[in-house]
Amino acid sequence: MESWEKVPGHPVCAADLAVDTFLKRELGALLPSAGWLSEETADDPRRLGKGLIWLVDPIDGTRDYLRGRSGWAVSVALISSGRPLIGMLAAPARGEEWLAVAGQGATRNGERLVASTRSRFAGARVPTDALPKEDSDLVVVDKPNSIALRIAMVAADEADLVATLRWGYEWDIGASTLIAREAGAEVTDAFGQPLAYNKRDPRAFGLLVCAPSIHPDAVDRLSDRAAVLAPQTK
Repeated sequence: MESWEKVPGHPVCAADLAVDTFLKRELGALLPSAGWLSEETADDPRRLGKGLIWLVDPIDGTRDYLRGRSGWAVSVALISSGRPLIGMLAAPARGEEWLAVAGQGATRNGERLVASTRSRFAGARVPTDALPKEDSDLVVVDKPNSIALRIAMVAADEADLVATLRWGYEWDIGASTLIAREAGAEVTDAFGQPLAYNKRDPRAFGLLVCAPSIHPDAVDRLSDRAAVLAPQTK
């Protein structure tokens, strides 16, 4: 599979572009009036005037895809007035299809999802490679390369907490955060504030998806670090 780096540390491959082309054609035919924002398409600012946009990451977790691992997914969300209306993840290497519709719950392969209900922060399961010393009271669980699948793990009660302290893009999280929220998880940025979509700058600093009862403790744990890192990582 032909692959290259868009910028150092960010691989892309021919399959990313092929999936992007396919989805843009098919979703555009399905809903011609909707705008488009995708990781692999040049941004068209006309999307800002659209009430609906498709938000797409053709392959989230390209590293796992290139290595023949299963931790990647196709992520598609339909955004309405700045909020996810429909979220879909297809993880064919895992035989998984995830779906959420705002106000109607979330499913994986047709089975309804109920997110983590953990009430104690200590011992929370986190999909990561390793934890820093200050987070040694948390528990490492398997980490797919796809951030969307890691967020979905909270929706499926396979993890209790997913957090990032970096700038990320809307297309990485649009579908999966709706899936998590519809399953009952709490979803905010790293400072505990709501997320917004179809912004002029399609980035946000930090992400926090977790069991609702541990959200205040998670914000307390992360907010000071986030305040230090946020202006440095644009």
